Amino acid sequence: MLNILVVDDSLIMRRNITKIIESLGHRVVGEAKDGLEAITLYMRLKPDLVTMDITMPEMDGIAAVKELRKIDKEAKIIMVTSHGQEDMVITAIRSGASGYLLKPINIMKLRDSIRKIFPHIIDETTLARKEEALLENEDIHIPEIEDIS
Repeated sequence: MLNILVVDDSLIMRRNITKIIESLGHRVVGEAKDGLEAITLYMRLKPDLVTMDITMPEMDGIAAVKELRKIDKEAKIIMVTSHGQEDMVITAIRSGASGYLLKPINIMKLRDSIRKIFPHIIDETTLARKEEALLENEDIHIPEIEDIS
């Protein structure tokens, strides 16, 4: 399970990303509405991963990535962006972001992005599928019980 910081100026986006993260079995340890708040929370919470919107007030996501990488050169950050911001994504990756996601985000996109950064992490959806496969392929033998009445 990963501890994740969600950064987006939209409360609705933060809530949606949080729900997806939790459905994957990870934990959202904090939410920030801009880059400045993200830096403060990152230093306090030390999350394993940050999802970072690019366009935000106060401090945008690219500036926040640069600052986070100064604080922690191993920081793992997934940029979250809208279509048409491809040039900003390239700048963010060059600044140290680990990857990016295009809005709208869904569970499959986020899961795949997390797996690329943390290949050793197994999320809850993967575990559930493995359990289902085991149950489907397992012959269940119920011993007969003698009727002694």
